[in-house]
Amino acid sequence: MTADFVIDPGSPEQRRLSSPATVEEQLSLLNEASRRIGSTLDLRQTGRELMEVAVPRFADAAGVLVHDRLVSEGEFPGRTADGTATVRRIAVGATSRAGAYRPAFPLDEVTTYPAWSPYTRCIATAQTILYPRMDVGTAREIAPTWKRDVKISLLEDASILIVPLSARGRVLGFVVFTRMPDSPAFHEKDVALAEELAGRTALCLDNARLYDRERRTALTLQSSLLPADLPAPPGLEIASRYLPASDLTGVGGDWYDVIPLPGHRVALVVGDVMGHGTRAAATMGQLRTAARTLASLDLTPKEVLFRLNRMTQDLDATQIATCVYATYDPITHTCAIGRAGHVPPILLGPDGGTELIELPPGLPLGIGGQAFEMRELTLPTGSVLTFYTDGLVESRDRDLDSGIRDLRRVLECSYQDLEDLCDATIATQRPPHERDDIALLLARVRDLSPAEFASWTLPFEARSAGEARWLVRTTLRSWGQTGVLDTTELVVSELVANAVNHGSGPIELRLLRGSTLLCEVADRSPQPPSMWRPDLDDEAGRGLNLINRFSYRWGSRPTSTGKIVWCEVRLP
Repeated sequence: MTADFVIDPGSPEQRRLSSPATVEEQLSLLNEASRRIGSTLDLRQTGRELMEVAVPRFADAAGVLVHDRLVSEGEFPGRTADGTATVRRIAVGATSRAGAYRPAFPLDEVTTYPAWSPYTRCIATAQTILYPRMDVGTAREIAPTWKRDVKISLLEDASILIVPLSARGRVLGFVVFTRMPDSPAFHEKDVALAEELAGRTALCLDNARLYDRERRTALTLQSSLLPADLPAPPGLEIASRYLPASDLTGVGGDWYDVIPLPGHRVALVVGDVMGHGTRAAATMGQLRTAARTLASLDLTPKEVLFRLNRMTQDLDATQIATCVYATYDPITHTCAIGRAGHVPPILLGPDGGTELIELPPGLPLGIGGQAFEMRELTLPTGSVLTFYTDGLVESRDRDLDSGIRDLRRVLECSYQDLEDLCDATIATQRPPHERDDIALLLARVRDLSPAEFASWTLPFEARSAGEARWLVRTTLRSWGQTGVLDTTELVVSELVANAVNHGSGPIELRLLRGSTLLCEVADRSPQPPSMWRPDLDDEAGRGLNLINRFSYRWGSRPTSTGKIVWCEVRLP
């Protein structure tokens, strides 16, 4: 290989240059470089591999320096106004003959070289610069100020090659090859060999840069689409973990979510988009957004999964995802769960035992159009729902059933704190260098305290509206929430009056204090309420308008015995 290079005019050329290596030695060195350089997509490891090949067979010492932004951000820097270049040393190698080289040129040192520096000129022109022998004046000019005297003493009378790391039309940085004064000086014919070594290294470094940039993009996209903070729903303690994969092929579409529902209920979601990279992460974001939108409609888990399945097919016929979706009512401790091809959730009981929650697995989202099934169960106080993705229980060295058994054994260990349980689960279940990402969501059931929840059964009579006002007044004063007393009395009175006028008894009244104050009135009529605008001479029809005016939001939902009409009042 031939290439242009510059013999710096400031260096003396009176000394006789040594003969270059033989052709056989050069071919042997290049063969070893082809075999060893670029074994991984890691910038620093690639630099170290070049050092292992070149030192001591080609140079007594060497260093690989690349643009600092390539390391920190995966991007090329823009052209600076003053022509300077900021580089970071990612690899360094030295023999015993250059014992002081490593301390003088430390790993990860960041240096800004001026425009007149040979290092900057090498980057700007993509030309090799050869110093057959370095005189003290030139060494003093090019040595950075830090440890200047040590560096000058090392560079003086040494032979130096500064070779650009060029790949795909861009210069990533440069390699500095150094031979000590008692070693043969670099010859013009050594330049071709040095450029061949640098060229192969540069291509591997650029591959690593592109890989790192794509993985960084996928991780940034994925982390931005995951919830930053999970809500603290009444009656549940939540803990979660997300771990990206160890390489780009595993950066995928695992996600989890905790979605507040009307009535201070909550939806728990964990999903996994099959496939990897930016595309899977983007699909994950679309599915998570769709799940939150469907949750706002207060649909059952099987209805949410059915609609997610239709949406997944419309997005991309080649994209498939698994999902488990559950809703939980903190008042009744009732949990409804459905899954679409996902690994089964695990219930950790208050006695420390675990069980798989058996329910039909269903097909993954994006396959077929069959209806999904769900299961309803009542969760005991102190139990822990465990939702996870298959990356936690399945790997190349462990099948799914074995992984689930191991996970159950970990969960059965005594951990009072959910965060500690999350850490222990990840630490024991995740294999090193795993190629799949992991999502884990734990939810512990707790009883609502008397300072959070109150309920009453009222007779199906008109006087119940007045009794409801008295109960609300007494309860809110005991809770210290007198600031919303008048508003809550009004809306609860209207809810109870509507149940008496348009429903059937008995009537249940509930107050639940969370981020807002929830007021629920249940009756035995399945007919949902409807709001309409009454005329001036109408005597009825204003109740729901008052509720709509003075509450934060309101709605209704069916139950197995009738319906619940609810409203929420903002707390000060």
